[in-house]
Amino acid sequence: MMYKLPKQNILRKNKQFQSVYRYGKSYANRMMVIYVLSNKDTQRKVGFAAGKRLGNAVVRNRVKRLLRETYRLNQHKLKLGFDLLLVGRKPMVDVKYKVVSKAFGDLCTKASIFDE
Repeated sequence: MMYKLPKQNILRKNKQFQSVYRYGKSYANRMMVIYVLSNKDTQRKVGFAAGKRLGNAVVRNRVKRLLRETYRLNQHKLKLGFDLLLVGRKPMVDVKYKVVSKAFGDLCTKASIFDE
């Protein structure tokens, strides 16, 4: 089955990012940080971030691509009704998709946002 990221389910505005940063609960491991903020919606919105310290634009874009793909393939397992922010960390720069996917799974379990 194909899982696509609908445009309206992506955090775009700085204000949206800031509120998830500020009020969301964070869960972290070596690869990434996930911020979870419950919303009153039946939708789930998601944002992807890679800070300047990770490297140049090429590196940051790769990290965001990895995050997007990980989310895309696992979104059907997640509960609805919250906003997510996925932030890449330095060790993520030189790893393959499988490692990122496992890290994401671990964090989702920790945050208990997997749909049973």
